[in-house]
Amino acid sequence: MPTAANTLEHHWMPFTANRDFKADPRILVEGNGVWFTDHHGQKILDGSSALFCSAAGHARPEIAQAVHDQLLKLDYTTSFQIGHPASFELARAVAALMPETINHVFFANSGSEAVDTAMKIVMAYHDARGENGRNRFVSRERAYHGVNIGGLSLSGLPNNRKAFGGVIPGVLFLRHTWLEDNRFSRGQPETGAEQADDLARFVDEHGADAIAACFIEPVAGSTGCLVPPKGYLERIREICDEAGILLIFDEVICGFGRLGAPFSMEAFGVEPDMVTMAKALTNGAIPMGAVAVRDDIYETIIEAAPAGTVELFHGYTYSAHPAACAAGLAALEIYEKENLFERAARLSDPFLDAVFGLADVELISDIRGIGLIAGFDVAAGEQPGARGADLQKRLFANGLHIKFTGDTGIIAPPLVSDETHIDQLVAIVRATIAEMPI
Repeated sequence: MPTAANTLEHHWMPFTANRDFKADPRILVEGNGVWFTDHHGQKILDGSSALFCSAAGHARPEIAQAVHDQLLKLDYTTSFQIGHPASFELARAVAALMPETINHVFFANSGSEAVDTAMKIVMAYHDARGENGRNRFVSRERAYHGVNIGGLSLSGLPNNRKAFGGVIPGVLFLRHTWLEDNRFSRGQPETGAEQADDLARFVDEHGADAIAACFIEPVAGSTGCLVPPKGYLERIREICDEAGILLIFDEVICGFGRLGAPFSMEAFGVEPDMVTMAKALTNGAIPMGAVAVRDDIYETIIEAAPAGTVELFHGYTYSAHPAACAAGLAALEIYEKENLFERAARLSDPFLDAVFGLADVELISDIRGIGLIAGFDVAAGEQPGARGADLQKRLFANGLHIKFTGDTGIIAPPLVSDETHIDQLVAIVRATIAEMPI
């Protein structure tokens, strides 16, 4: 069969301006450590861990070897009614990073699937307790919880939802925590904890027995690094306890060291009832997501079903895929052996010093950051999002990749970065913005 010339048209790319991209493509052909290489041979510094996934850097041979070995030994088996060793090993390793009360892990294939799975576990739990009237979920404005119908219903980003009518009704949205008074706040803002009282108002309006769960990104990531104000998460936890509402932390971005601890719940000192995770779980090498569940939630669902019957009618063909489990085990071993969570904690101050040093740049209207994640806003032009899209392309041309949402750039370097990488990253941002028309 003759080899056809390559074309970009067949791939409908996700979250991409396809016509614009295909007119001037940005193609990566290699990744190594904190660097990409594009199809022109240019080195591109990875300033967002690709998409918050590659915490240990790219092309780790330990992960590749573990996946290779697993595929040659057992390439695939269903997890329906059959097990394989790596899934139990990985579940135990993930549980070891959780609070003492969270010891059960359900595997999915992405953060989106993890959120939808968590929603179903919540509903099954309340049903098992005879409280199936709890059918409302609470999320937040500017929240991102994936793109499946459940997570989409929790989405507080209007553009993610406006074209899709079939979302779950009755979701209540807390106000977001970005406040004018907190511009250029480093770490947790001093004011804004009162935003959490929206949850108490929902309880008063709808009744505690109508609300099933509250989903929170401890740091709202994809919208641009909204750090929780001091006391905010503690107040959310308090209201949930008073009303019998389950609290789910979406740690898909913050998990596995981004805030200098295994998960941000440890960094903030607030313990949820369930945790969703993905991305850095396998260092991004193979798709995988998971939900970690409090012991009594698991036991309530399990014990409500007759012995010998399926307790939760939910799962995916690729749940706990052997190769993904191998990648996860290898990634967790790297994080531990190289002390990457501790490394992230040490790098946080130099990172935030450098990023907040951009405060004098005329086009930057706000900077927020904590741990090894930060967001900065550029003043919007005539069309919202156009300036951010232009800046992202200019940064790539100048040798830097970072994630953008509208006019907000999000910086989250791999945990293996050093201060020279941070300085180079910030220098490229400064120089590139200086090239832009005001």
